[in-house]
Amino acid sequence: MRSTDRRGARAGLHPMARFADRFIDHSVERLLDGMPDCMFDGMPGGLPGGLRDSAPGRAPDRQPAAAALRPLLCVSIHDCAPQTWPDCLCLLRAVRAVADIPLTLLLVPHYHGLGSRCSGFDYMLAELSAHGHELALHGYTHRDDAMPLRGAWDAFVRTVYTQGEGEFAALDAVQARMRIASGLHWFARHDWPVAGFVAPAWLLGAGAWRALQSFSFEYTTTMRHFYILPQRQALWSPSLFYAARNAGGRVLSQAAASVGAALQQHAPLVRLGLHPRDARHPALVRHAQRLLEGLLTSREAVTKAAFAARWRQACCGA
Repeated sequence: MRSTDRRGARAGLHPMARFADRFIDHSVERLLDGMPDCMFDGMPGGLPGGLRDSAPGRAPDRQPAAAALRPLLCVSIHDCAPQTWPDCLCLLRAVRAVADIPLTLLLVPHYHGLGSRCSGFDYMLAELSAHGHELALHGYTHRDDAMPLRGAWDAFVRTVYTQGEGEFAALDAVQARMRIASGLHWFARHDWPVAGFVAPAWLLGAGAWRALQSFSFEYTTTMRHFYILPQRQALWSPSLFYAARNAGGRVLSQAAASVGAALQQHAPLVRLGLHPRDARHPALVRHAQRLLEGLLTSREAVTKAAFAARWRQACCGA
């Protein structure tokens, strides 16, 4: 990202949030210093989209325009599929115990290659959509089966960081386009509206970014940005989420989520992402409920599609 773009992205943020973003950028540069170029073959800009998630050829950041919006909150539940639905339902109930707010449900049509033919699942999604919740496309299989690993960094990102679930991290444009089209066909078969696409693990490789140009999505999100499509206008909005894999991650991610929420207290948008595995740990669920309760004292909860529409109006008047 160019320095002028980054300054625009930080404008209007809490001073500590601006410092944290500068620190992250500096730390990444230090980490990469001296590493051979071959470690980043096939990675857009040398890094995967969710770690340094600038869209190729995107428009400048529009933080100042978005700052004119009323403070908003987007809560999403990731990885929704028949195989994960019991955990997703637990998260839905946990959120509803705090407040009955509109959610964005990120759906995986062919989760881990297992398909999604389940009439009960389909019925519940239709009911949730009818009651104001958003259904968004979240990859197709949620499994990274692209080209072989290329070097230590590629191996770390695609196996350790994502546990082999960064489906769109290394796909070429043709492969990415085919999977997105298959996902949209699944949505059309159910007659569900779809406005957004979110890549599994928030990782969008260069091929996936090119593929998105072929579709009429209104937005996409990465770990640190919310993008309006097709203009690729970017809003710096790092997602709050939990690392539920191990005890250390569960403890540290609770602290990180609390700090992240505090640093974004003046940001136009705060994003909270929940994953099925979170539901298996009561401490994470309780923390998410307390965090959500605090955020709702000063923010209105909307779906991602609703935020995209409001932001587009504020930025473009369209």
